[in-house]
Amino acid sequence: MNIHEYQGKELLRRYGVTVLDGHVAWTADEAVEGAKKLPGPVYVVKSQIHAGGRGAGRFKEDPNGKGGVRVVKSIDDVRAAAEAMIGKTLVTKQTGEAGKVVSRVYVEDGCDIKRELYLGLLVDRAASRVVIMASTEGGMEIEEVAHSHPEKILKVHVDPASGISGFHARKLAFGLGLEGKQVGAFTKFVTALYGAFLELDCAIVEINPLVVTGKGDIVALDAKVSFDDNALFRHKDLEELRDDSEMDPKELDAVRNDLNYVALDGEIGCMVNGAGLAMATMDIIKLYGSSPANFLDVGGTANAARVTEAFRIITSDPNVKAILVNIFGGIAKCDMIATGIVEASKNLKLSVPLVVRLEGTNVELGKKILAESGLAIIAADNLADAAQKVVAAVKKAA
Repeated sequence: MNIHEYQGKELLRRYGVTVLDGHVAWTADEAVEGAKKLPGPVYVVKSQIHAGGRGAGRFKEDPNGKGGVRVVKSIDDVRAAAEAMIGKTLVTKQTGEAGKVVSRVYVEDGCDIKRELYLGLLVDRAASRVVIMASTEGGMEIEEVAHSHPEKILKVHVDPASGISGFHARKLAFGLGLEGKQVGAFTKFVTALYGAFLELDCAIVEINPLVVTGKGDIVALDAKVSFDDNALFRHKDLEELRDDSEMDPKELDAVRNDLNYVALDGEIGCMVNGAGLAMATMDIIKLYGSSPANFLDVGGTANAARVTEAFRIITSDPNVKAILVNIFGGIAKCDMIATGIVEASKNLKLSVPLVVRLEGTNVELGKKILAESGLAIIAADNLADAAQKVVAAVKKAA
């Protein structure tokens, strides 16, 4: 789950991470009132959307204007910047041409920037450790730095048993060229950030840029915070920070029905149980010449009701030209899934080709239920057979 910059900064502040003062605003009047509470005379007005590259972005309503992050030097300019952003559609590298509508802005105090750095934390699953990454290339996308200048990315892995220590922070600080009081400030900063990462069950915390001020302070000028969805049951307060307007309606619907769904831009809807099997299903669809319209894992405990909801979400996508169901029955037995498929097909009056591959517990009973349903369900013997048949069905329909 992602949250806005201002929400992330408020959370990090509670753990001792140094951030600038600021105020969120849903209107230009609120932006002005927020700015008046800050020292000034320099203010930064930032569009709040779940996407990076805001500063270099453009507004559809004013493609030749400034981006979604603006530095201004008066209260009047704060109002003008807020009016130019709120209610407008911001297009960045990460939003695609559709862009995202800016519903609120964050008005922040100005900062005396001496250097811009990068700092990020995430779970390195290969190492079973939290990895802290840092770079002197602050302000740039870390993927671009990794591609063009991999030698400029510093990494330290933290053993979960012993936790973060001073030597972790000092290794990064010296690698970034920090000196004097900056080293101590950085050590305090990264230690607090690591504590927040663990306690909040974060998936990613990214500070870009992390700035060194003229006084030698270390400050988070931006904050991208994302949480592990599987741990949200421990953080009901964090769930309240979810901005439904930033989510694809289908993905939001899936969250409410305990389904793992990600919308894609293909033409074949996928319903699978198990994330690994879902990834393999998407890969083999590509192999046989088409593309998946979604990732959808109904989980190992799927029942008829959940299968029906999954079909409803898949078919709500107008790009879906056919559906491939790939189920390996275990806890969720094949006959249970087959019953759900039949009920969903009838209730939703399914109008696109449906290919089903079942394997596992009660597979023969599941196939019998599908065969006797009276529906035009295309049965498949294995995954390759299923992929070939669903791709052929799409081409035939076209």
